[in-house]
Amino acid sequence: MKKNGLSLFCALLGGAMTALAFPKFGWSFLAWISLTPLFLVLSRSEPKKGFLYGLAAGAAFYGVLLYWIPDVPAHYGNLPMWLSIAIYALFILFLGSFWGLFGLFFAETRRAFPAAAYVMAPFYWVSLEYALTYVLTGFPWGLLGYSQYRDVSFIQSASWTGVYGISFVCVLLQTTFVLAMRRRVKAPFFAALALLAGIHAAGWMSLETPPPGQDSFTAAVIQGNVSSETSWDRLTAEETTRIFEDHLELSREARRDGAGLIVWPESTVPLCFSCPEGFYTRYSEALYDFSRDEDATLLLGTNETTGSPSREEYHNTALCLHPDRSSTRYFKTHLVPFGEYTPWRNIFGFIDKITNSVGDLTPGNKLILHEYAGRPFGSPICYEIIFPALVRRFTQKGATFFVTITNDGWYGNSSAPYQHFAIAVFRAVENRRFLLRAATTGISGIVDPFGRIVVRSPLMVRTQLSGTVTPLETRTFYSLHGDVFAWACLTFSLIFFIMSMFKRSRERDSHEYNRKII
Repeated sequence: MKKNGLSLFCALLGGAMTALAFPKFGWSFLAWISLTPLFLVLSRSEPKKGFLYGLAAGAAFYGVLLYWIPDVPAHYGNLPMWLSIAIYALFILFLGSFWGLFGLFFAETRRAFPAAAYVMAPFYWVSLEYALTYVLTGFPWGLLGYSQYRDVSFIQSASWTGVYGISFVCVLLQTTFVLAMRRRVKAPFFAALALLAGIHAAGWMSLETPPPGQDSFTAAVIQGNVSSETSWDRLTAEETTRIFEDHLELSREARRDGAGLIVWPESTVPLCFSCPEGFYTRYSEALYDFSRDEDATLLLGTNETTGSPSREEYHNTALCLHPDRSSTRYFKTHLVPFGEYTPWRNIFGFIDKITNSVGDLTPGNKLILHEYAGRPFGSPICYEIIFPALVRRFTQKGATFFVTITNDGWYGNSSAPYQHFAIAVFRAVENRRFLLRAATTGISGIVDPFGRIVVRSPLMVRTQLSGTVTPLETRTFYSLHGDVFAWACLTFSLIFFIMSMFKRSRERDSHEYNRKII
């Protein structure tokens, strides 16, 4: 009993320590050692216990990483706190089950291939991270590699493997270390160290050779610091107009700094260019006038409508407005489940009756690129930036840089805005594109194609940030071929796990046959 208790403690400790490697705690070095207690426990566990210990570690990880979730539906959706916490607990158990599956796969493989299982572990890990990106609409928020966003030379390999390759190396180093401890097989560990050193060296060299680009320009992101407590229905027309004018003034400051492209965040001002109501029209005309008078292109977060008056559909939109009054509109394609819409309404329709926090938006059905100075760019909106393959599609379509708009004000001063910003850094590296990020309350900033943060704002401040952006047309291996590395891990994992099961089955049959003879 004491042994089981100690094993459970080690599993929980490993999960919690791993969460501390992420922003805003930011102890990124922990990602290189924090999973070792879990791997030590799994190295002597049967498959069923391997699942339970993995589940415990995963629940601890997500429990700490996503501690900010319960407050959102309770505060903004008027859910009872007990219900919000119950939903949060179910959610982290669901996410933790992917760690549980890792524990099961590792323990089962170890019984068939005692040494090889430790080398196979990172393949299983990446396969489950990749599955998490897609299962039930996907939630690839806490991928291990994101903890390393500040290690610029190391994360350059993401241009080949995506973020999954970073996770792979973090796990490989620790599992081979446990292999060296448990079975005195040291060669894989030294090979992992050599791989890590080689990746850093290659990354450092790539930093010394910037990708070719031309036609640089100055762009700016606006952070109006509009609280998510703001209810547009309850503000007077004068108060709403004051917020609107404040954003215009920040935009004038940006234009004086030379910015030709100016980006407003998501949900910062109630804008709708397709709505006939009076104040929407006034704001639209004011923005048309600003764009023309200042000779500036604006990328705006708006809510647009389509369809007939009797069957209107509402879209979370990135609208690009040019001085000649022309515009392009990108409708967000991957909405936030239980935030912007209710998925599987025939099952979860009851949620609409107990909270007012779920929207009723319609997703877009195609990617639309905008253009500035003859250069196309993509505008993934908020939550979409956490999906590597989705952002890659903008590059495939011809985007030469990225602009992402978001509203992280729901999460206050918690870790969420810091984690969201760290994720965005990887999209720049994977595709070798400049990335501009405008957030309603922060964190706003500009990231270069190597993941270096050119400029970055604090949270909860009113500001505008300007910087130089260079459109790029070069394609990385990742932008050309996508998640080949993740698919290779998934394929190899499936083959090896089947081999493990087959070998164990033959061993059991042989054991049973010998027992009968005796």
